[in-house]
Amino acid sequence: MGTLLSRQSCQARLRSADGMSLAEFLYPALQAYDFLHLHQRHGCLIQLGGHDQMGNIMSGYELVTKVTGADVFGITVPLITSTTGDKLGKTAGNAVWLNRDKTSPFELYQFFVRQQDNVVEKYLKLFTFLPLEEIAHIMEMHAKEPEKWGPQKRLAAEVTKLVHGREGLESAKRCTKALYHSSVEALEDMSDQELQELFRQATSAELMLEPGMTVLDLCRKANAIPDGPSGYRKITDGGVSINGNRVTNPETVLILGQHILKNGVSLLRVGKKNYYIIKWLQL
Repeated sequence: MGTLLSRQSCQARLRSADGMSLAEFLYPALQAYDFLHLHQRHGCLIQLGGHDQMGNIMSGYELVTKVTGADVFGITVPLITSTTGDKLGKTAGNAVWLNRDKTSPFELYQFFVRQQDNVVEKYLKLFTFLPLEEIAHIMEMHAKEPEKWGPQKRLAAEVTKLVHGREGLESAKRCTKALYHSSVEALEDMSDQELQELFRQATSAELMLEPGMTVLDLCRKANAIPDGPSGYRKITDGGVSINGNRVTNPETVLILGQHILKNGVSLLRVGKKNYYIIKWLQL
């Protein structure tokens, strides 16, 4: 109790208008018992956490050494923040995960490729095994050609390859080309898993290709546009694209190899953000 109450962070919270809940106050003690449990049951000797976990890790160190007399250790690392300076984590809702089901290779790649110049050198040193001399050279080249985003691309590639392997990196690059460069070739090479990862919010539909089927028929069968004149105008006004190419004639007949890719998929977009993944049956 005395140790917890003596911490500046605890005193500041207790003096604030919001105060401090019992759960928050006891959190360091609970984390300390976690360390003790892991040490006694699994032989855990090291607890790793961000700089903001220093107090909690110290509580665990003190408890384990007093109870067991064993030498245990704590390691803290710099906090990784978002581009706006906010802490990354589950509570903030902006965590970056190693698990592909939570953060796809494409999302991981894009997170690192969007990092600002003022942190990219530090991240290259923290998250890659590149020699310091090579990192220095990368930054020198960046100073000459900042528009190429060389350090960011190298950082994203190295981290994605480390976490998801060579195939994960290639997957991230295919998704990047498909989404940001409207590459039909990249779309054709994408697997069903990659399509689902890239367009997580997209609606999926399975359709049969009928003779003479038009763009208007496709949009209506996919429930992508409203019935009646307003849906028709959505197409004529340029609000619909298929596989990255805008279509303005609702009566255009669907063509294999153009509107339907060789992998049996069409990527339909209505407006700026509404995507529909169409899987064609029995082509």
